[in-house]
Amino acid sequence: MPGSRDWQLAVHRAQQGFGSGSQIALCQAIVACGRAEQWQTALQMLSSIFASRSVPDVYSFSAAITACERSLKWQIAIGLLGHMVFVQTLPNVVSYNASISACEKGGEWQIALLLFSQMPTYDVAPSEISYNASISACEKGSVWQMALRLLSQMPAARVVSSEISFNASISACEKGRQWQMALFLLSQMPEASVLPDRISFNASISACEKGGNWRMALHLLSQMPVARAVPNEISFNAGISACDKGGEWQTALFLLSKMFAVSVVPGVISFNASISACEDIGGWQTALHLLLQMAEVSVVPSGISYNSVISACEKGGEWQMALYLLSRMPANRVVPNEISYSASISACEKGGEWQAALHVLSQMPIATVIPNQISYSAAISACEAAGEWRTALELFSEMQNANIAPDVISFNASISACKTGGEWQMALHLFSELPKAGLVPNFISCSSVISACETCDVCSFAWAGPGCSFFRSLNMGVSENRRP
Repeated sequence: MPGSRDWQLAVHRAQQGFGSGSQIALCQAIVACGRAEQWQTALQMLSSIFASRSVPDVYSFSAAITACERSLKWQIAIGLLGHMVFVQTLPNVVSYNASISACEKGGEWQIALLLFSQMPTYDVAPSEISYNASISACEKGSVWQMALRLLSQMPAARVVSSEISFNASISACEKGRQWQMALFLLSQMPEASVLPDRISFNASISACEKGGNWRMALHLLSQMPVARAVPNEISFNAGISACDKGGEWQTALFLLSKMFAVSVVPGVISFNASISACEDIGGWQTALHLLLQMAEVSVVPSGISYNSVISACEKGGEWQMALYLLSRMPANRVVPNEISYSASISACEKGGEWQAALHVLSQMPIATVIPNQISYSAAISACEAAGEWRTALELFSEMQNANIAPDVISFNASISACKTGGEWQMALHLFSELPKAGLVPNFISCSSVISACETCDVCSFAWAGPGCSFFRSLNMGVSENRRP
């Protein structure tokens, strides 16, 4: 570890010179231990002061708290702060700042704010670090309102807000999906004589991405060079993701290409967001090209990468390619999950390949992947479309036995399968089970069960049987729509 010799020498000097009664060497040793993340040794040094029947001064305590803060030991840090008061060593601003920062790093925003509120009790005026650490704690806790409140209090406390103050507040708004407030804070930075940096823009772009405002995200990305904030991978990733969510796949691909042009190496997130944008429109060829391009730039594809391309193939009706990609995942050290298998089964369903769909479904337990609602629904639909009604109903029963709750799609495909097999009674039974499963029959549900009964010339049962009131209302609605 860098600096290990420094802390060891400091500890050695402290142990050699402590007999004279000075705490200076021990305090220096505790500081050195903190820098080297040797919090246990720092506490041992602090304990040696107590062992000599002396009370550590505020500097020794603060150094020990800082050592714990750097080692992510927030519980011990606030324990030391409390012990200071117990032994009547009044904390100073460094003691509180280190304790608040420890809580911030530990994700304990409530305790951080409690400590911040206690500072005036001991006549300790919060500093810029106190405010920034507290705002950062609020940011990590996604409590954007409290972050803004602290930021607004800084001028009255005569504490100058910095880019750290604003960036943490913008990030808090980003996590809270408050993109308008994030942009407002970004616009206020120059008025506070604070220049927005790359972090400011990145957080604002991400806020727009989460808020579904892709146009504003692109505008901010274009303004970064003007503000002398050089875009990085995070900047472009947020912009591409914004375009993906906004359905702007061509713009997403343009941003990806621009990354190469400005010497910003795309990462797996960059490619995944771009592939996802193509997936939504069924652009399987472009998605596949991006997957292959990842290897060319030494970017290792993830499960998300493959899943998105398989889904693109599913939407594009390319079931063979979907199955090929699924088969290649283990060879590329990517473990297929339920999304990979479900998308492949859906691809087979849309391609009319019910046997292939069943094969993929049967491979899931072998790969220790548990089939889910989507897996079964797609397989049942594939069998129903191919007229394999017995297999469809068997899958529906298997689905229930596996404690997987069927959805409306599963029910509808199974009811439709009953029509093919002339199983009108089973169709009525399945239809009656929909409300019991907490599902609302839709038009397809009703049409399928009526068709099953009509095929068997027993439509009167559908009219008078389970759900008859729904059928009547449906018929009235159809009649109303047919009136001139």
